[in-house]
Amino acid sequence: MYEYRSGGWSPGTEDVLRRAGWQPGRAVPTETWEAVVRERGPYETHDAARRFLAEFGGLTTYGWPADSINTSSAICFDPMRAAWQDERFARAGREAGAALYPVGTADEGTGLLGIGEDGALYLIRDGAERLGGLDRLVQAQGTRSALWSPAEPTGENAFWRQLRALEGESDTDRVLRAGGWFPDRSVPTGTWEAVLLQTGEFEMHDAARHFLAEFGALGVPHPDSKGSTPWMEFSLDPLLALWDAEIIDDLAEQAGGVDLYPLGMRDRGNQYLAMASDGSVFAGMDSVWLLAPAPDEALTLLTTPLRPTGPCV
Repeated sequence: MYEYRSGGWSPGTEDVLRRAGWQPGRAVPTETWEAVVRERGPYETHDAARRFLAEFGGLTTYGWPADSINTSSAICFDPMRAAWQDERFARAGREAGAALYPVGTADEGTGLLGIGEDGALYLIRDGAERLGGLDRLVQAQGTRSALWSPAEPTGENAFWRQLRALEGESDTDRVLRAGGWFPDRSVPTGTWEAVLLQTGEFEMHDAARHFLAEFGALGVPHPDSKGSTPWMEFSLDPLLALWDAEIIDDLAEQAGGVDLYPLGMRDRGNQYLAMASDGSVFAGMDSVWLLAPAPDEALTLLTTPLRPTGPCV
């Protein structure tokens, strides 16, 4: 039986989905997600994953009803959150006896969500727990059951292992390569464009398009609980600004009425990063400042250590 059926859920689940931004007939291209996920693991997109992400990709749900208690159980349907987690997915797939493709995260990001070729959703921690359809996912979230208690940390992010292997390179080159960049990298930007345009919030200009095609989905992750990083955390993911058009518009007005397109965030979500049509990059939240007048200078600033790097990195 095919588990995932569009519209085959309860009124409560539909309410959650609608408040997250879903509507009947929603369809976004999945090309950006597929390209980035393929870069970061031996994943092959199957039809069930493609159909699911076309309808729900980019949405974040906050339980039913949404409040300060249930917000911690938010589900984010974004497969790029599973970057470098191919070994976990492979183990989970063997346990489940299914070809699992990443579709997002749960458990405050410590749990991963995968989907099988039959459309069944799985919660992936150390192993795989078959959830089935969206009703089960939303019900577990809304009741704060033990299923949604944050799991133990999953270990060191692969970014740090890759960074250590690049000793001898410049800081900027090390950080970008550890994050997945390589010469002539070019990923399609259609998913980001469609999701943000569909919400009526942003229209991508050429400067942002060229920049994100080469550097989109790169960044420095949070350090694990055992260490710290000499870099300020950042993520070049424009979907981090989903539903925040008023903030970006306010920053654009403060910057002199420039046309800003979101690039992502830094400093643990305390600052937005956005690019003007001339390629200049701005940062801010309540107030705005020019980070750099050109993309290359912005990347240098983002990847320059706040303090000297050492063997503990």
